[in-house]
Formats: sequence, structure tokens, C-alpha cells
Amino acid sequence: MKLGVFDSGVGGLSVLKSLLQTHFFKEYIYYGDTARVPYGVKDKNTIIKFSLEALDFFKTKQVDMLVVACNTVSAYALEILRSNANFPVLGVIDAGILATKNTLLDKESKILVIATKATVDSHEYKKGLNKEGFFNIEERATGLFVPMVEEGIFQGYFLESAFKYYFDNLTYIPDALILACTHFPLISSSLQQYFGNNTKLIHSGEAMALQLKQEYDLREKYKDIKLSFFASSDEKKLRDIAKLWLD
Repeated sequence: MKLGVFDSGVGGLSVLKSLLQTHFFKEYIYYGDTARVPYGVKDKNTIIKFSLEALDFFKTKQVDMLVVACNTVSAYALEILRSNANFPVLGVIDAGILATKNTLLDKESKILVIATKATVDSHEYKKGLNKEGFFNIEERATGLFVPMVEEGIFQGYFLESAFKYYFDNLTYIPDALILACTHFPLISSSLQQYFGNNTKLIHSGEAMALQLKQEYDLREKYKDIKLSFFASSDEKKLRDIAKLWLD
């Protein structure tokens, strides 16, 4: 079993970390389109074009399954990727919705989705959650978190200032906070501290691991695994960040 993990850059490493902990696959191949990151500010046609090029890469690696560890790609290109692949293609939005459904028993729960502008503009989380009976949903674009994470800012004054900028006008404490960008789990501790322990954080990586277990009946099988990294630009930087983020 060989799993491909695709992201527009390094954010998908947070998903990869959760997937590595499952030991569901013998080999993991990560590809980050670091030359063209971020996708969250690009138009739909460009996102689809770049995503199909990434799919061609994974076809050459003969993966058995592909996880799209990018919310923007999951929002705009997932169905096209599926129609052009001869293996299952999973997106983090579906996984996040499944995890929210399993986490929140009360359909009246207040849900806050934070993401890039492109993901928010797609309203894919809101539409998916509506289908599950959740209607008390707010979506907020919090794009400043992405460069902060890329700079290694996981806590402190600058991040706290961004929290105030984005969240000071909230009139409620969310029951669930969906981290709808794969960069955001890196600041999950700071977000949890800001919102308090009563807010449940939905993490894309953990959500994907849950989906693989529930929908594909995968179980821990492989103790010794192989891990490979590829990037469209500065592969060494990706590997260095992977060493830091994946411990």
C-alpha cells in the first residue's frame, strides 16, 4: 500500500504527521507545490490546472490512494482529480465534516470555520455541514496565519495580535473550531488557549485518519514505513521543515 499526500506547500505536513501515526500504509509520498504556493489566493481554473499537474506526478509514483491535504484544492478540484485518477482521491473537507459530525452531538452547536479566502469563498464546509443538519455556522478568512506559520510563529505577541484582529468581534464562544487550512494545526495550542477548553478543535490530519479508518476499514498494519518528499521548488527547505514539524 502506497499513499500519496499532496499540498500546495508545506502545510500538508500537519496532515502527513497524523497519517504517519496510523501505520496504515507501507510507503508515504509527499509532494508540495512550493514553487506556486499559496493556492488560497488563486482563481479556480488555476487551482485545477496545478492540481491536475500534481496528479500526473503521483501517477508516475503508482500510488494506491491520494490524500489532498489542501483545503483549497479539496474545495475546487477534488471531483476533477477523482475523474482523472484510477485510484481513490480523498479531500480534507469531507474528512473535516465527518469529524465534526462525530464530535458534535448537538445540531445547534456553534461552529466557526477558519480558512484561506478561497476556501471560505467556496462555502464547501458550510454546504457539507448543512447536509449533516448543522446550520449555526460562521466562516472566516484568516489568511495571515499562513505566513506566520511559515515563519515559525506558533505563539506570542504577533499571533495574539492576529487573534484579536480576526476574533475580537465574535459575540460567542464556538463549540467547535474547524481548522480548515493545514497550516493551522501548528497554532492549535495557541488557538485552544485563546478560545478555552470548551471549544473543540477539528484538525484536518486527525479527521483524515478517522475517515480512512471508518470508510476504508484501514487498520494499523505496517511497523516499518518508507517516507519520501518531493517539491516543485527548494526540496531541501521542504525536507528541513518536515524534520522540524514531524519531530
